[in-house]
Amino acid sequence: MDYSELKVPNHVAIIVDGNGRWAKERGLPRIKGHDAGFDNLIKLSKYILSKGVKVLSLYVFSTENFKRDKAEVDHLMDLFVLMYKSKLREFNENNIRVVFSGRDEPLPQKVIAARDELVRETAGNTGGTINFCMNYGGRAEILDAVKKIVASGVDVSDWEEKDFAKYLYQDLPDIDLMIRTSGELRLSNFLLWQNSYAEFYFPKTYFPDFHEADFDQAIVEYTKRDRRFGGIKK
Repeated sequence: MDYSELKVPNHVAIIVDGNGRWAKERGLPRIKGHDAGFDNLIKLSKYILSKGVKVLSLYVFSTENFKRDKAEVDHLMDLFVLMYKSKLREFNENNIRVVFSGRDEPLPQKVIAARDELVRETAGNTGGTINFCMNYGGRAEILDAVKKIVASGVDVSDWEEKDFAKYLYQDLPDIDLMIRTSGELRLSNFLLWQNSYAEFYFPKTYFPDFHEADFDQAIVEYTKRDRRFGGIKK
């Protein structure tokens, strides 16, 4: 698709949803849906950044997801390690910087080690940023930011919102377009601060089937939106 006449958002966020239902409708175990979702994740991410998007935040595992069946959680942890190790070269070849948002506890040490290596090895890349939100919760992020501020003893009496934002997990621009695949119509505790003025898009497509043409359609819809910030058109 020709993007020359479209408005390209600076920061896109995606709630990666529908993997389990994708598998169920095909008579497959839930873990096969996660496998299919991960196969799509990197290919789609590279496409999105190639279209001029500067930051892509991906909600891949919430703090609440640890309540799922242990076998499913363990499989997801193994997938994270595999992806972070096997895709390092690909991220570097595409000049993509990788960062993470979320808490360490109770992530397995093997996940933390693979995550941290990926962050270190891609830190100098300038072609776009992928922010993996893993073991992430929006309320937890705001609470953790407050704890860091209190611990620092800094005077906040003359602070503006941008000063607070520096204490979030990552100091990234606000989200312009938030996409949740699978047709669910809720944020599920995802980047609550950063999504304050985002445009929302809720395709019914499950994430394993959400491909380049589906993202193109999201940008077409975004281009049609009349964005307003507190009643002021921008």
